[in-house]
Amino acid sequence: MREDHLYRPGVGLMVLNKDGHIFMGERMRSSGEFQMPQGGIDEGEEIEAAVFRELYEETGIKNANILTTLDDWLYYDFPDAWRKRLFQGRYKGQRQKWFLLEFVGEESEIDLQADDIQEFSTYKWASIQDVPDMAITFKRDMYYHVCKMFQSFLDDNL
Repeated sequence: MREDHLYRPGVGLMVLNKDGHIFMGERMRSSGEFQMPQGGIDEGEEIEAAVFRELYEETGIKNANILTTLDDWLYYDFPDAWRKRLFQGRYKGQRQKWFLLEFVGEESEIDLQADDIQEFSTYKWASIQDVPDMAITFKRDMYYHVCKMFQSFLDDNL
């Protein structure tokens, strides 16, 4: 059993466009490392509120609907070299509740500078099969799981 207090609680967002592709943002100050939008849940914040706050802060997207969520929290550990510098070393990693969202707005709505702290330098829409291999190494196992679970939902419902 994991010690939840050692893992920062957050949300992960798989955002689908009308063509069934997934939003992947290239992390600032990285070379070719992409991720889906994600972020922490503020103290006292409802999880669904965190979903839409993080979505807007990282992508500028306001027009999206939640299609489903994964029941379980998913965990990943920070690499040892990162642990000491992230969150003053308080956390071993993150635990995330994952949501599948449908983007129903226009491409022009996307604004990577919507928030004062910009997460992504650029973005692309990727097939669900390509998403895990685009991610930074320590998140890949979680991304494979998220893609597998949401692909199952998509196969059954769309």
